[in-house]
Amino acid sequence: MNWKTLVVIIATGLLLRSRKKRFMLSKNFGLDEFVKSSTAKQMGIDNTPGPMQIANLSALVQNVLQPLRDAMGFPVIVTSGYRSPALNQAIGGATNSQHMNGEAADIVGQDKAKMFNYIKDNLPFDQLIWEAGNSFQPDWIHVSYRAVGNRKQILQYTPGQGYKDI
Repeated sequence: MNWKTLVVIIATGLLLRSRKKRFMLSKNFGLDEFVKSSTAKQMGIDNTPGPMQIANLSALVQNVLQPLRDAMGFPVIVTSGYRSPALNQAIGGATNSQHMNGEAADIVGQDKAKMFNYIKDNLPFDQLIWEAGNSFQPDWIHVSYRAVGNRKQILQYTPGQGYKDI
């Protein structure tokens, strides 16, 4: 970890402790969108990310989600963002889910196919998944971003059949 990353992590932690207002990751995305979970609320699970996960969420927003929002001209809605290990286990998430690192989000919007193709053709990403749906629209999009070593992996998930490269 370099010193700049360490400074971002420490500053983020201090900001979270000192701010009473909504913590914004960009002009259109607040941290609260990435931590909300009805399952966590119902089960009393703490879904608070640490400074490293917040730094990763910020990188995801700055490099993928905010540029996507700006290009689309319509809201990009986060349906699942950060997941604490306990929450990830409770919902049956993958044991190596990038959601636990703050590196992934599941998103929807007015035209999910357009969003998917824009990310694929124009933005940096680690993993991009067309989740369920049909050949015209996914039900949602999973997108992840890592600060280093993005794989540019593009997959399609079909219930009952699993994942395949596309």
